Amino acid sequence: MSRTTGTGDRAQLQVAVVTGAARGIGAATVRALDAAGWAVVAVDRASPDVRLPYAMATPDDLDAVVAGTSDRVIGIVADTADEQAMAAAVARAEADFGGLDAMVAAAGVIAGGVPLWELPATELAAVLEVDLLGPIVAARVSIPALLRRPEPRHGRYLAVASAAATRGLPLLAAYGAAKAGVAGLVRGLAAELGGTGVTANAVSPGSTATAMLDESARLYRLEGTDQFGTQQPVGRLLDPEEVAAVLAWLAGPTTGALTGTVIPVDGGLAL
Repeated sequence: MSRTTGTGDRAQLQVAVVTGAARGIGAATVRALDAAGWAVVAVDRASPDVRLPYAMATPDDLDAVVAGTSDRVIGIVADTADEQAMAAAVARAEADFGGLDAMVAAAGVIAGGVPLWELPATELAAVLEVDLLGPIVAARVSIPALLRRPEPRHGRYLAVASAAATRGLPLLAAYGAAKAGVAGLVRGLAAELGGTGVTANAVSPGSTATAMLDESARLYRLEGTDQFGTQQPVGRLLDPEEVAAVLAWLAGPTTGALTGTVIPVDGGLAL
């Protein structure tokens, strides 16, 4: 997953850690930041989760993301709910690239298809661990590093919530609860970070063409994902790159007036 880094002038680099980086929105965000000149530590579990009935990303997926980018991108296999492993990823960003300017907590899983009280405890634990504890861990390990940048700093903590955070989606109550927790997390962090130059925001995607949406279709016993797209005013599914473009913009130094916000990138689904 690693590669020899060609950091150039480290003082000029903007540096990010992105979780869920092997596919979907996370992978698209790695590519968007790389295209914008960032150095990126791309983190993914890249291994099966026996608690869930669908396939996770693989080491080959993560390798492919890294191989398709510049030498400013390195890949690390780590459980995003493991604070020690995530702290090591942040330390790698600081050691290889000189600091940290943005954390993007994009890792996510989904489970459901039955009422909450019938959801197997193992699947419930997986959803809460990856979708809520993961972003909390990302905040705990990244914010001290963001604050180590000298003033005036432009640190960014970013997370991926969901339209499910504000809409009651049947048979996905645990997922919605976790994503609502992410929205509460960024609001609380924004209040705690006031005046530091570090902000906390989230994006709330609608139905986006990812492996998670494929699993959502299976949970709802649909033949495919097209029906999700027709529920959005834009009349289609979103591309991961469209969500990633907003995350890459939020990561930049011009968005300091935004903090504690959850930006809907949902094709109008929230209307």
